[in-house]
Amino acid sequence: MSTQPQPEHTAPPPEPGQSKVRFWMVCALILALALPLQLSVDAGLFPDVLNPYYLHLLTIIGMNIILVASLNLLNGYLGEFALGHAGFMAVGAYTAALLATKALPSAAALPPVLGTCIILVVTLGGAMLMAAGVGYLIGLVTFKTVGDYLAIITLGFNMIIVNAIQNMDFVGGPRGFTGIPKNTNFLAVAVCALLTLGLLRNLIQSSFGRVWVSIRENAIAAELMGVSIARAKNWAFTIAAAFAGLAGGLWAQNQQFITPRSFDYIKTTEILVMLYLGGMASLSGSILGVVAYTLLMELLRNLLSTFAPQLAEWRMLISPLILIIIMLTRQTGLLGNREWRWLRPRQGA
Repeated sequence: MSTQPQPEHTAPPPEPGQSKVRFWMVCALILALALPLQLSVDAGLFPDVLNPYYLHLLTIIGMNIILVASLNLLNGYLGEFALGHAGFMAVGAYTAALLATKALPSAAALPPVLGTCIILVVTLGGAMLMAAGVGYLIGLVTFKTVGDYLAIITLGFNMIIVNAIQNMDFVGGPRGFTGIPKNTNFLAVAVCALLTLGLLRNLIQSSFGRVWVSIRENAIAAELMGVSIARAKNWAFTIAAAFAGLAGGLWAQNQQFITPRSFDYIKTTEILVMLYLGGMASLSGSILGVVAYTLLMELLRNLLSTFAPQLAEWRMLISPLILIIIMLTRQTGLLGNREWRWLRPRQGA
C-alpha cells in the first residue's frame, strides 16, 4: 500500500480576467455615494442636479429590489409560483404604520438621528416578524398543493388580506392610513436593500439554498435523499414573506399614506413583471429587472403627460404587455440563472 503523501486540495486559480470586485466592495461604494447624496438633497445643495425627484425614484427602486429579490427565492430558486407577495407587503406596511403612529410617538423626543434609528429598527423589525408569522401560517396550508393550485391559493390569500384590511376601521379601512411619520429616506432604503441582497446571497449559497434548488430540479429525488419537502418550502415562504414585510414597512414610512388598493392585483402584476423581466434564479436579474421596469414606467409617465395628464395612467397597459412579450420570446428573462461576478460566491468558498 502506497505511503506517499497525497496532494492537498486547494482552490482553483482564478480564471484569466476574473474580476476581483467583491460584494462588500460594491456595498461600500454604494453607501459611500448614498450618504453624501442624501445629505446634499436634504440641505438643498445643487437643486438642478440633485433633484429630490431623482432621489425618490432611487428610493422606489431600492424597495422594489427587496420585493423582487425575496419573491425570486420562491419563484426562482424554489421553483414554485406564488402570487401573494403584495399581501405580505401590506401586512408589513400596516404593522410599521401602527407601530410608528401608536406605539412609538415618544421616540420623536429623542435626538433626530437616534430617534429615527430606533423607530426604524422597531417598526421594520415588527413588520418583518408580523409578515413572517402570517407567511408561516399561510405556508402550512398552501404547500399542501403545487403548481397552478398553489398560485390560486396564494392569490386568494392576497385578496383575503387586502379585503380584511379594508374592513378594519382602526387602520382607516378603505379610506387609507394617514399621518404616518416619514422615517424612511434613500439612505435607509439603500442599507436595507444591500442587507437583503447580502442575506439572500449567503442563504442561497448555503445548504438551505442547495436544498431549495434540489426541490426545484427534482422534488422526488430530494425527498428520497431525506429532505423534508414541506418544511423546506415553508421556510422559504416564511423568509420571503419577512422581506416583503420589510419592503412594506419602508414603503409606508416613505409614502406617509397607504391604502389597501396599493397592494391589490396590480401590485402583484408589477412585481411579477420585474421578476420575469430580470430573470428567474438570479439576484442580478432581480436588480436589473427592477431598474429597467421602474425607469421605463417613469419615462412613459413623463412622456404621456406631455400630451395630456390623463394619458399617464395608460402606461399601466404596458406592464402586462411586457409580461406577455417576455413569456412569448424570452422565458429566462434578461439574466435568468446568471449572476454578476460581484454576486457570485468566491472561488473555493
